[in-house]
Amino acid sequence: MTIEERGNASLLTHALARDTLSRIRDVSTSQVSFRKGLVKLGRIAGYEIIDGAMETEYVPVETPLTEMTGERVTGMDDVVIINVLRAATPFVEGLLKAFPRARQGVISAGRDEEAGMDDDGEFPITIDYVKLPTIREEDTVIVADPMLATGSTMCVVLDHVLNDQPKPADLFVLSAVSAPDGLIRVGEQFPEADLLTVAIDDYLDENGYIVPGLGDAGDRAFGTGGRGED
Repeated sequence: MTIEERGNASLLTHALARDTLSRIRDVSTSQVSFRKGLVKLGRIAGYEIIDGAMETEYVPVETPLTEMTGERVTGMDDVVIINVLRAATPFVEGLLKAFPRARQGVISAGRDEEAGMDDDGEFPITIDYVKLPTIREEDTVIVADPMLATGSTMCVVLDHVLNDQPKPADLFVLSAVSAPDGLIRVGEQFPEADLLTVAIDDYLDENGYIVPGLGDAGDRAFGTGGRGED
């Protein structure tokens, strides 16, 4: 298993994940390559969640030659993936390669760049659309957003995900790149969540952007302008 505990977060240290992240950080990486990189990161993260957090059971297997005892992962039908639009769409595409039967929810959320960051390091968040499946006590819930900067967006998203729902068996907040500020904020407000990220970057600049970061994941994946992060 290549998941290491780092303070209030867990770091996904798989060599292929680190390689892929380095490639998509590069400013010269094309839109198509960036999007494919996010898909790959999502797939690797999904496999690591399976390996690190899900149980297996022994089952009888009849091969063409004999009977034997094999292992199968349990809980694969009890997975919910929440897509924080729009940047998480290719990230979730990769997760679905690991969890093809997952139930899916979407939340369109973004921070108000014009209002700016307040003295507590938070942004006002606008929610434009919410469509979530019912969450059950036996579920593994994965809330995916490639960038966790101030944590403002993620905290509002988690409020929507957990509102009037039973507590799931496991709750993961999954990102490609995170800032220490965002990890602290989400960890303090939602201690029940396991924070999983491929990289913990150095800091947030005065505009709330992750440094060194990778730019705006949504803009780079979909070919639009801007650089905002959440």
